[in-house]
Amino acid sequence: MGINKHKFTRRELVTLLVLGSVHFASSICISLQAPFYPKEAELKGASATEYGLVFGSFELASFISSPIFGKYMNCIGAKFLLNTGIFVAAICSILFGLLDLVTSHVEFISLSFLLRIIEAVGSSAAITAAFSITATVFPDSVATTFATLEVFYGLGYIVGPTIGGLLFTAGGFILPFMVMGSVLMLDSVFIYFALPTLNDGSNRLRARGQLMQILRVPAVLLDSFSIMATAISMGFYSATLEPHLRDFNLSPVLIGIIFVISGGTYAVTAPLVGRLCDTRVYPKKLIMVGSMFIITSYLMVGPIPFFDLDRKLSLCIIGLIIHGLGLGCILVPCFIDAIRSSVAAGFGDDITTYGMISGLWASSFALGDFIGPSVAGVLYDVVGFRIGTLFVIGVHIIVFISVLTFVCVEKRPVPAPQPQSSLPPLEIDGDTKGCVLLNASWTQDPVPSYEIRSSPKREINGYGSVGSTLPVVKVSA
Repeated sequence: MGINKHKFTRRELVTLLVLGSVHFASSICISLQAPFYPKEAELKGASATEYGLVFGSFELASFISSPIFGKYMNCIGAKFLLNTGIFVAAICSILFGLLDLVTSHVEFISLSFLLRIIEAVGSSAAITAAFSITATVFPDSVATTFATLEVFYGLGYIVGPTIGGLLFTAGGFILPFMVMGSVLMLDSVFIYFALPTLNDGSNRLRARGQLMQILRVPAVLLDSFSIMATAISMGFYSATLEPHLRDFNLSPVLIGIIFVISGGTYAVTAPLVGRLCDTRVYPKKLIMVGSMFIITSYLMVGPIPFFDLDRKLSLCIIGLIIHGLGLGCILVPCFIDAIRSSVAAGFGDDITTYGMISGLWASSFALGDFIGPSVAGVLYDVVGFRIGTLFVIGVHIIVFISVLTFVCVEKRPVPAPQPQSSLPPLEIDGDTKGCVLLNASWTQDPVPSYEIRSSPKREINGYGSVGSTLPVVKVSA
């Protein structure tokens, strides 16, 4: 997958728009309730641990389902999986808004878990399919295209909490989910009619991917761990940032705006990082930079208890901007690096591999986004936000050391020498000026035989460019 600078065709533009809508909608599913759900859950008698697990259950379900969708992408069909996943997420979003009518603490939390899990399965199906379609339709610019689509994800991350806070202020708990569910439903219809039919040439009779074999590739395993660690940092903020900011007495709208800072920065930086990856910058070096950004972010937002710093809103804002930079430097490079490493390890450069890597990326992200809010809720109840940030800092110190060690000990592959042909030289009608294109296939016959087929003359010179007129003869053995 080299660099290919070309203008998008109409089909590619339509595909890009459709996939962008999927990323946009899926990120809203995750972030919509962040500014107001914790407080509403507490009114129903829920603790930070409980609503933290509700946030995390979405990602746990995605972690389990994403590899399954990725492995059987060929059997199900990418477009069908994409459309169905968005539709399921739409229904669950509408039903989630009705939880405000439930007064019992146990019933409220139980139904929250159930609807979030089903919504997660639909969302993970859509995202996994979108990743696979990205690698299939844009094989020569996967990193740049993936990063462009992540702009839509970042915008959704921005719009989700902001619109969620505005709609909650205007119409209470029900309105944000009703509006979101309706938007997802319209997006499902748009996908059905707008997305072109995909001809991936794959065998739909069976799934041929070997997910565990891909995980045996060290670079892919390290990329997966880096994605998980980054999602942990996002999930930790999503579950506990709102309680951490309560002392500033901000309105739900202002809290929603603060939530968009990290995602907005990510949306701006992701295309730049993708371009760097497509222009031969080694992705793992960017991952190391990203881990340092995230460590710095948590040192400031906490702030870490070992620093003699008071909690300030300005520090939180600067820290969230730095966090967005870290997201861009890890999530985008990990996707393209996992694909390149898999292909280099001998896996096919086709939608089967893309599907497995897509599922693995989504699954790793989901696992981290489950661990993040789940652990965050427990730590917030036990030790508070400031000391709890040490968990995320420690995880990303491990990421930095692991990637640095890998880069130092990695042996880059050396191109193998081209084998010499032992076929005797050919003489065609005594003409030595012709261009002979040889396509040899070896057999057990000790005496090679040749089949000579003429093809029409065309304007070429000795280097294959337009120039002189020479006879072209195709020879196959």
